[in-house]
Amino acid sequence: MLDKNNIPKHIAIIMDGNGRWAKQRGLGRSAGHKEGVARIREIVKAANKIGIQVVTFFTFSTENWSRPKKEIDLLMRYLNNFLEREAQELHKNNIRFRVIGGGDPLPEYIQKKIKEVELKTKENTGLVVVMALNYGSRQEIVEAAKRFAACVVKGEIQFSDLDTNKFSNYFDTAGLPDPDLLIRTSGQMRLSNFLLWQLSYAELYFPKIYWPDFKAADLEKAIKVYQMRERRFGGL
Repeated sequence: MLDKNNIPKHIAIIMDGNGRWAKQRGLGRSAGHKEGVARIREIVKAANKIGIQVVTFFTFSTENWSRPKKEIDLLMRYLNNFLEREAQELHKNNIRFRVIGGGDPLPEYIQKKIKEVELKTKENTGLVVVMALNYGSRQEIVEAAKRFAACVVKGEIQFSDLDTNKFSNYFDTAGLPDPDLLIRTSGQMRLSNFLLWQLSYAELYFPKIYWPDFKAADLEKAIKVYQMRERRFGGL
């Protein structure tokens, strides 16, 4: 049983292993991506039931544009279909949808669909589902610094007023709690330019199973591991 008094507020997930999952089964990479989308749906439902406040999925990085165009186009279609099908379900369950990163060069139809779902769910007060799309953390840090500098130039804030808390307000994740737990599937143990600022004090969990095999029970297992750890934040 999970300790309901020690549920992580924010879980960040690097969904790794779709291609290797498909290869093991003699399938094309597209089959892995399709099954991976189904896992997003399952994990969102499980997170909502458990009482997690925010779950962030690393869906497509700025580095992923180097993949074959055919694979990228397929991923975008899967994403669009997911948003098309799930928008009403998210809204019905009081779930808010947000994207970090985003913008060009994402296809125009994806950008339009993102705005539609964000607008439809923006007043919802339950679980926040965040997708990191066309996202890179180093790029986000640079953009945050530019936003702060622009505010200094406009006289809206003094340079000397900046601290870590205020600087967080210039990130795409402004208004969200920092992740308490990072999960990366497939056993790979690296952050891959994902939420580098926000993950400073997160607990890290690296299950060896591939993302298409990561079910609701595996999410609960990750939370149980999290609950067994002592978080000191640099103290004793």
